[in-house]
Amino acid sequence: MAINFAKSIQEKTFEHPCYNCIAHKYARMHIPVAPKCNVSCNFCNRKYDCINESRPGVTSGVLAPEEARDKFKVVKNRIKNLTVVGIAGPGDPLANFEETKKSIELIKKECPDITFCLSTNGLMLPAYAGELIKLGVTHVTITINAVDPKIDGQIYRYINYKGSTFVGEEAGKILLNNQLEGLKYLVDRGIVCKINIVMIKGINDKHIPEIVKKVGEYGAYMANIMPLIPVKGSVFENRDTVDEAELTSMRKECEQYLKQMYHCRQCRADAIGSLDEDVSAQFRGYNKNVISIDKHEKIHEEDKKAGKVEKGYRFAVASSSGDYVDEHFGHVSEFYIYDVLGENIKFHEKRDVERYCNGPQECTGHDDKISGVIKCIEDCDGVLVLRIGFEPVTKLHEKGIKVFQMYSTIEEGIEKAVKLIDKAAK
Repeated sequence: MAINFAKSIQEKTFEHPCYNCIAHKYARMHIPVAPKCNVSCNFCNRKYDCINESRPGVTSGVLAPEEARDKFKVVKNRIKNLTVVGIAGPGDPLANFEETKKSIELIKKECPDITFCLSTNGLMLPAYAGELIKLGVTHVTITINAVDPKIDGQIYRYINYKGSTFVGEEAGKILLNNQLEGLKYLVDRGIVCKINIVMIKGINDKHIPEIVKKVGEYGAYMANIMPLIPVKGSVFENRDTVDEAELTSMRKECEQYLKQMYHCRQCRADAIGSLDEDVSAQFRGYNKNVISIDKHEKIHEEDKKAGKVEKGYRFAVASSSGDYVDEHFGHVSEFYIYDVLGENIKFHEKRDVERYCNGPQECTGHDDKISGVIKCIEDCDGVLVLRIGFEPVTKLHEKGIKVFQMYSTIEEGIEKAVKLIDKAAK
């Protein structure tokens, strides 16, 4: 099945700095429009607003599709050698497909010939591969860390697939099947696919040649073997990483099966510029018309002159994954903050807090710690939690912050909370 673009895929690949080591003169832009993830990796901690850290999953903010388009226009005007727009998180683009789709469509209208690529864990590839092709995505990176479900079971805490949670070998079977099925579908239709592999000592390091051989048989264009980054706060934070010599040796061994990438920078989800010079810091705070939300209201910029004000809400969500309301208030180490205006629910940011409950013997009498947690979310109208104790409930009510106990997806939970607040106000 041929794909007819103004530029051929070969030309686009030549100008793509991640797929061509001599394309260093070209720049790319990652748009962070995908905060949710459906796979929990033991090496991942998707910390936002960390401007001094460069690794996958890190971003200084999440953009709505319209904001991504507007920022693209600013960047394109200033960086003349920009050839690629990529979506690499901070979660998974296919777990945020509507935002991903709309972002691509809006930017394509501004610049029809821009190369679009995305990086995915592959769990939802069979569902969306056809849509990606229709959208004009020509390059897809799939992270495949094992072709043995038992090994996958050691790398991932769980996957969330079609509303159900799977763990261990069962999760590995589903993930691997979808990754390989999606890879084959894309390759058969002319899409250039790169495979990312995180090299983890003692888990998949001896298994990597088998991964590379398998994805090569499925038609992958290139493999990118990357060292584990022992991120603080992740399950693997204390695991040893590989040194440069070990990494190079593995890449050399795998060259017999597939082309290898040697120039990866393990970029941020909001990276901008060439691989050797990330200039994303220059574009932070670019949008002078960003609408702010305080505890009581949000004012549309276009409504300011007319004097119209629409009621808005802000919620703090206790979530371990970014997908579900599934954390006890006392166990929270970070809150997901969401803003609501009318029917629009938008992720705002993540806020780190000090966990104050470490078990039945240590979960009471921590007034200072509880007050510290509440101070972090005192601009919120409500907090969504799986469970919460009497003491923090009392303190939250004193601050005028409503408490909602539930287990649900974040979006469904927020919708319920808004209805309850509105009902109580009538």
